[in-house]
Amino acid sequence: MTEWFSSLGTFEKAFWVIAIVGSLVFLIVLVMTFIGGDVDDAGDVDADVDGDTGIGFQFLSFKNLVGFFTIFGWSGISCMSIGIPAPFSILIATLCGLAMMFIMASIFYYLGKLTSDGSLVMKNALNAVGEVYLSIGANRSKLGKVQITIQGTMRELDALTDSDQDLKQGDIITVTEVTSNGVLIVNKPGEENKNISFIVND
Repeated sequence: MTEWFSSLGTFEKAFWVIAIVGSLVFLIVLVMTFIGGDVDDAGDVDADVDGDTGIGFQFLSFKNLVGFFTIFGWSGISCMSIGIPAPFSILIATLCGLAMMFIMASIFYYLGKLTSDGSLVMKNALNAVGEVYLSIGANRSKLGKVQITIQGTMRELDALTDSDQDLKQGDIITVTEVTSNGVLIVNKPGEENKNISFIVND
């Protein structure tokens, strides 16, 4: 294996390293997603990269970047293996990686649309008790996610808090308000009276 790797050119080595590392991280993300965890909570990587509220079409995110480097690496390896020159291999690999990012962003966007469709009546979440899934910034400074049971189904929904302290993963919360765009306002038990009104657009 060492001899084989040493015999590769510089660009081929780079593509193999990127492909292997990207694939390993992608598998970790996939496993964490299926077992109910979320690697984004480790420093809230998505929130740091996106620089936005997390609502809408997110092209630049941690998961999408993992997808980019995974496809970039394997595409580059494929191109180099059939004799395509390094500059063109890099160009093709970059285009394939960007295409993968767009596909992943589109999938997450439309899945988010399905979560907030007309069948889900958000006002039914009012006063529901749940758990923080993705940490939430104090005083509505950063969007997070909570897990609550609404209309008989456990759901992960966007949330903000009026609390003076960040709400961390695993904290128990109560929904005190639903904003006009469907974001939950949550607080820890005992802090519910900070904001008891809700606004819901029919």
